[in-house]
Amino acid sequence: MAKAVLPDGQQVAVKKLSKTSTQGYEEFKNEVMLTAKLQHVNLVRLLGFCIEREEHMLIYEYMTNRSLDYYLFEYSRLIIIHRDIKPNNVLLDESMKPKISDFGMARIFTKDGLKANTERIVETLGYAPPEYLKKGIYSTKSDVYSFGVLLLQIISGKRVSISYGENDNLSLLEYAYKLWKDDKGMEFMDPSLDDTDSPCTLIRCMHIALLCVQKIPVERPSMLEVSSMLRNEATNLMIPNIPGFMEKNNEDVQYDSVNETTISNLEAR
Repeated sequence: MAKAVLPDGQQVAVKKLSKTSTQGYEEFKNEVMLTAKLQHVNLVRLLGFCIEREEHMLIYEYMTNRSLDYYLFEYSRLIIIHRDIKPNNVLLDESMKPKISDFGMARIFTKDGLKANTERIVETLGYAPPEYLKKGIYSTKSDVYSFGVLLLQIISGKRVSISYGENDNLSLLEYAYKLWKDDKGMEFMDPSLDDTDSPCTLIRCMHIALLCVQKIPVERPSMLEVSSMLRNEATNLMIPNIPGFMEKNNEDVQYDSVNETTISNLEAR
């Protein structure tokens, strides 16, 4: 479904039948006939349709607030920032389905306040973004950064607490970026992963992870975008810059190991 604007300025929603869709021509014709016959205040109005060669499109009235699913789940009024995404906090059930745990440091925000400052740094080192370690700033992009580190660990089987590279002087993020930039990404992968049929998929996961750990928060994708990039291999990816990582000799940062925080400032973005 895509948004379009007619020559008279009217906004419409265009539903195009995909060549790979399970909906065939008969289902398409049935949708046209039934929707055209039914008129009800709670039904989206069909404004027109197009059947030309291999193109099959339906033109509906545009609904400004989109679907209920979009409203409830993708852009909820309340946003949770976990602030401690790491392997220890991702539990696996009997079917190996992951469940996120330990919300002791999590914070709930409304839509108009998705960024805050804290005076106590409590997130696990190696998974915390630079802006949080240096200035105590956290946002939805903080969890994106942590997810990027976690994804790099999943595909490599490597720990964040160990140095890598020929001279053992690179962090996990530096090492991943160097191999990716040198087109040696497969050297980063866990040997136990079966990459015979899909080496490009593993490299793509590495690419997405590096986008998640960018130094500047606005350069990181949202989790909604990350999900889309992982599901749709046709989605083009930006070229990542050098990832954001904590300088090894930074003495200006003090760390706490307790699950407490003081929000000193809340900014709307």
